[in-house]
Amino acid sequence: MTVRALLRRRSVALATRDPALYAELAGVLRDRKIPSVSLLPGQRIPRQAAVVLTSEEESGSIAHPHVVAVPPDGDRTGVWAEVASALAAHNGDDELVVGIDPGPRPGYAVTEGNDSIAEGVLEDPESVGRLGAHLRRRFPARALRFRVGSGDRLARDRIVNALLPLRRPVEVVDEQGTTPRGLRRPRDVLAARAIARSRGRPVVSPARLRITPGEVANLQRLSREGSGGQFTIPRRVAEGVLRGELTMTEALAEGARRYGGSTRRAPSAARRPAERS
Repeated sequence: MTVRALLRRRSVALATRDPALYAELAGVLRDRKIPSVSLLPGQRIPRQAAVVLTSEEESGSIAHPHVVAVPPDGDRTGVWAEVASALAAHNGDDELVVGIDPGPRPGYAVTEGNDSIAEGVLEDPESVGRLGAHLRRRFPARALRFRVGSGDRLARDRIVNALLPLRRPVEVVDEQGTTPRGLRRPRDVLAARAIARSRGRPVVSPARLRITPGEVANLQRLSREGSGGQFTIPRRVAEGVLRGELTMTEALAEGARRYGGSTRRAPSAARRPAERS
């Protein structure tokens, strides 16, 4: 069952006097085709409203069993996962399982039972740890498990190392048969769903990042392209990018300052896009 099918059953009440927050949340509700009703705090909430979205400041004045307080800024993944969970009418005891398809920009799917309640693509492997911390804050009483695909060894190990500090179960899943054919971006999310539904090998200790000469050489080639042929980043800087210590954009900017010249847009395989809200 898809998220969209789940959302048609019940509705969301949007209750806030904050015009900026209202415009943001109403736009997302409209784009996702989620049935909703707009109210002011204190007005009667319709019976079909499974969840109420409001600001952190106004949440104390909302009388409803499921109020989602939305901060003024920051990542919204957990917010919309909580909304989808409420609309799906689960009993609240199901374990949340996060499937991750590893890569420079990992795909993810947050599943509850047989349903996917949030999915997308993250900016880099370390962002998976931030997503996990956000979900842990949003669902403090829920069991939370992470399943990481076995492909892309270096990205996989960086993801595992970012997740272990959360002290939630982490598994590595054999990706054979989980990656569908098709375009890369939708394929990442579809693979993440399949990974979430597959049992894997538990991981209890951090992985040692092993960087091969070929990976370094490839990143140096990308840096040469990104600088328009003006310079190649040193090996130690390339290794830092591969470990996630800095982005290719940062490495190119440092190279431009050191060697002179300008840089092009960072190659897509190593670029970190702007934060999403």
